Amino acid sequence: MYSIVSPLARIGANVTIGDFCKIYANVVVQDDCIIEDYCTLGHPPALAHDQPLVIGAGAHIRSHSVFYAGSEFGPGLRTGHRVTVREGTMAGRSLQIGTLSDFQGDCRIGDYVRTHSNVHIGQRSVVEDFVWIFPYVVLTNDPHPPSDGFLVGVRLEKYCVVSTLACVMPGVVVGSGALVAASALVSKNVPAGVVVGGVPAKVLGPVDIVKMRDESGLSAYPWRRHFHRGYPAEVVAGWVDEFADK
Repeated sequence: MYSIVSPLARIGANVTIGDFCKIYANVVVQDDCIIEDYCTLGHPPALAHDQPLVIGAGAHIRSHSVFYAGSEFGPGLRTGHRVTVREGTMAGRSLQIGTLSDFQGDCRIGDYVRTHSNVHIGQRSVVEDFVWIFPYVVLTNDPHPPSDGFLVGVRLEKYCVVSTLACVMPGVVVGSGALVAASALVSKNVPAGVVVGGVPAKVLGPVDIVKMRDESGLSAYPWRRHFHRGYPAEVVAGWVDEFADK
């Protein structure tokens, strides 16, 4: 059992590399990372333009994942198994990528973005801070497939939630704090702070019409009013102040 690690790769302190991994020369793995078995880091496509793959400190990349050269990830990256990330992906801190998810590259991903399993992020997508993307969501980018390079990415603004099996069409902007319901087909821009659902998706009302399924009777959204797990104390404190009188 062994791995192939290029002597030109820059591997930080306290990095664990599993068996049967391949790490190319143009790779930077910062301190305190875990790379599980059968991972490939820095696969060198022509479109990477010789840019390195940079994995920020404290990452945990699970088995059978493939990261192309030409992408950069802030500290705290977490993945499931069999993740694929193409070149040109620029991501902030504490990104979570679910098992079997596929990031097609040339994307911009903010801080504390959470994607569950089997999520497809099309090229040129922009996902802002604190966005949640649930299983089997597809962010498309081709207005008239198949086209030859004419791609228009989706933009998901801060705090929005895209629920299971939703499909967001090319160029659509989902506004801050909006909720896309399960199985929705989103073909038009979504205003901030509303819930949309259906095929095609239509505005159903403000997000606070969705109630918690418990005895509290409180609104489930905005979610940051009540869900704080995994976020820094200073961020949570800001949310608590924001909703103190609401």
